[in-house]
Amino acid sequence: MPFHIVVDGYNVIGSEKGLRGDLEQKRNDLVREVMLYQERVGHTLTTVFDGWRAGRKNETREQVGEVTVVFSRFGEKADAVIERLAGDIGPTCIVVTSDRDLRRSVESTGAVAVYVGEFLAKMRKPSIEPDEEDEPGEPGTPPRGMDGRKKGNPRRLSKAERIRRERLAKL
Repeated sequence: MPFHIVVDGYNVIGSEKGLRGDLEQKRNDLVREVMLYQERVGHTLTTVFDGWRAGRKNETREQVGEVTVVFSRFGEKADAVIERLAGDIGPTCIVVTSDRDLRRSVESTGAVAVYVGEFLAKMRKPSIEPDEEDEPGEPGTPPRGMDGRKKGNPRRLSKAERIRRERLAKL
């Protein structure tokens, strides 16, 4: 099943290279890398950047290869654009961000949020290597019953985490 991956551009750049220096070059490098990844995997990719401080009057979109690059309009943050896209796309949307508030917001629309480091590891993984099964991590805090005891299998991940890992494995 093809997914629509929405990348929080400045969040990715900031987590890896920092937001100081030549931002235009860093943006171009990220878009180029995302474009190469898109050619390899075939998913639809959109990269969103902030334009809220020095952007144009209207939101701008441009195609770079098969990748759509979006700059939010002046006064609007990229998070708002990403939330809108995730809501429009729905359950086939994967949002790449480490921003906690944005992750919660897009997950409430049915989209899945993936951490930047996880996505970069998948994106930069050579295509000739076979996919390795992800090791199960620490289970999330399971829900508690009325008597305060934990409910369910303590080793089973939450449904949201299982879906997130399933989608991550398909990237």
